[in-house]
Amino acid sequence: MPKKPAKLRPDVAETAFRVMQEATGQVPKSLPPSERAEKNPDAVERGQKGGKKGGKARAGKLSSGDRSAIAKKAAATRWGQRTKPTEGA
Repeated sequence: MPKKPAKLRPDVAETAFRVMQEATGQVPKSLPPSERAEKNPDAVERGQKGGKKGGKARAGKLSSGDRSAIAKKAAATRWGQRTKPTEGA
């Protein structure tokens, strides 16, 4: 199976040249990836609605033992402790 070609990244000298051109006003400044494309406001609103109710819906479907096991695992991960995996979680 042929390997995929590696993603080409600009050379350090090319990057420095582009930064110098942007700083001196020879070319327009490039925008960071987060500002390049505008998000669809309707999609953002729908995503927020789903995120707000998702955790409560999941918690409502879990038994108290399952919720407790998940909370213990999260606390152990947060504080860097190692715990034995529980059955069923």
